[in-house]
Amino acid sequence: MNPPEYNPSRYSANYGVTPSETVAVATGAMKRVYFKMTLGLIVTALVSLFCASSQAYWHFLQANSFAVWGLFIAEIVLVLIIGSAINKMSTAMGSLLFYVFAAVNGAALAPIFMVYTGVSIAKTFFITAGTFGAMSIYGYFTDKDLTRWGSVLFMALIGLIIASIVNIFTHSSTLDWIISAAGVLIFVGLTAWDTQTVKRMAEQTPASQVGRLATIGALNLYLDFINLFLYLLRFFGSNRD
Repeated sequence: MNPPEYNPSRYSANYGVTPSETVAVATGAMKRVYFKMTLGLIVTALVSLFCASSQAYWHFLQANSFAVWGLFIAEIVLVLIIGSAINKMSTAMGSLLFYVFAAVNGAALAPIFMVYTGVSIAKTFFITAGTFGAMSIYGYFTDKDLTRWGSVLFMALIGLIIASIVNIFTHSSTLDWIISAAGVLIFVGLTAWDTQTVKRMAEQTPASQVGRLATIGALNLYLDFINLFLYLLRFFGSNRD
């Protein structure tokens, strides 16, 4: 799920700014986006590893079956708050909420360490990083307009969510495989599309508002990375004996 886009048009345009200065601002903004996204992934990994190694955390989850749903709801609420209020909140508040979301997601992802081996999780992470990096580079440097991808991928994502809900009740292994393959393709495409979208917003955003763009851009790409990782894990993850 991707949050609503940051809207740079709410602020003054870069009147009087030379093309070279615009490129410099956009490049600096993209560096901040990737830096913040990377920090978010580090926060998620550290929290997930800590929770996975904590007996108290597992006892808490076992004693409170609603806790997992609580984490899931908290994630949705945080994404909606950041996406809808990014233009109103301060840069510091937006960053704080992003890292809180990354921490909550880390706690929610901890159970994967009980299902898959650590080696297969690490292997899948590096496969994800390589795939994500390749598609993000493509989205950043391609001259092809990927705008049409957005609507197609969004509709495909809605279909993926519906199919996933249906499979909760049908438990079809064939449908599960199709969902996993579709999920990988959808988030591979979204990575390229989101990268191009964030780059274009960076080219329109005044330097004074780059902090807000960095947060919403990092959140979009972070979600692409995490979802791509989870779907790839279904193929490359090795179950614990």
